[in-house]
Amino acid sequence: MGDLVTGMRYLGQGQKWVLRNGRWFGFGLLPALVTLVLYTAALVALGFWADDLAAWATPFADDWESPWAGLLRGTFTALLFAGGLLLAVITFTAVTLLVGDPFYESLSEKVEESEGGGPEGPDRPLWRDLWISLCDSLYVLVRVLAFGVVLFLLGFVPVAGQTVVPVIGFAVSGFFLTLELTSVAMQRREIPVRERLRLLRTRKALAIGFGVPLVLCFLVPLVAVFLMPGAVAGATLLVRDLTGTPADGDPAPQGPQGMWTKPGPPAGPA
Repeated sequence: MGDLVTGMRYLGQGQKWVLRNGRWFGFGLLPALVTLVLYTAALVALGFWADDLAAWATPFADDWESPWAGLLRGTFTALLFAGGLLLAVITFTAVTLLVGDPFYESLSEKVEESEGGGPEGPDRPLWRDLWISLCDSLYVLVRVLAFGVVLFLLGFVPVAGQTVVPVIGFAVSGFFLTLELTSVAMQRREIPVRERLRLLRTRKALAIGFGVPLVLCFLVPLVAVFLMPGAVAGATLLVRDLTGTPADGDPAPQGPQGMWTKPGPPAGPA
C-alpha cells in the first residue's frame, strides 16, 4: 500500500515540477499535441467502422433470434472500442516519446539537475537513440498486445468480464504506461528494456500507483496532452527511487535485495 501511494505522489510531484517551471511545461506540450491529432483520427475511424467489424467477425450470429445477435455484437463492439482505446493510451505515450525524444530528454535532465544531478547520458547520435526507443517500444507493445488479447477474451465471461476484467486491464495498462514513461531516464542510465521491466516488477505497486491514475486521465484526450510533460518529470523522480540515485547523481549499487547494480569497469588482466 505504501508503494501505491508513493507512485501517486511521484505523479503529483512531476506535475508540480513542470508547473513551477512553465517554460518546460510548454516545451513538452508540442509532441503530445501532434500525437493527439493522429490518434483522434484513428479512434474516430474505429468508432465509425466498429459495427461493421463486429458483423464481419460474428457471421455465425446472422440467424440468431432477437435480441441475442444484437447483444453479442453490441458486446463485441464495446470490447473492440475499449481495447482500441486502452491500446491507444499505451501507444500514445510511446509515440509521443518517440516524436518528442529530444524535448523529453532535455526535460528529464533538468529534473535530475534540480534533484542534485544525474548520470550523463551515453554519447550517441540522435538517430541511434530514436532507433533504441523504437525497438524498446515494440518490445513493450508485443507484451501489451498479449495481455490485451487475453483480457479481451475474458471480457466475454459473464459478470467477471464486466467487473473484474476491466480493473485488471487498467492495472496492466498502468504498469506498462509507467514502463514507457520511465524509458527516458532509464535509457540515459543505459539500463536495457528487459532490466527495466524486471525493476518495475520488483515494485509493481509503485508502477501501478503511478500509471493507473494516468491511464484514467489519458482517457480524456486533452488531459493526456497537458499531463504528458509532468508525467515525464514524475517518471524521472520514480527512476531515481528505483535505481537509488543519490545527490551526486550516480546510481547507487544495490545489495542482494536491491533492484539494479551499476555495471563496474571491466576487470584488468589477471
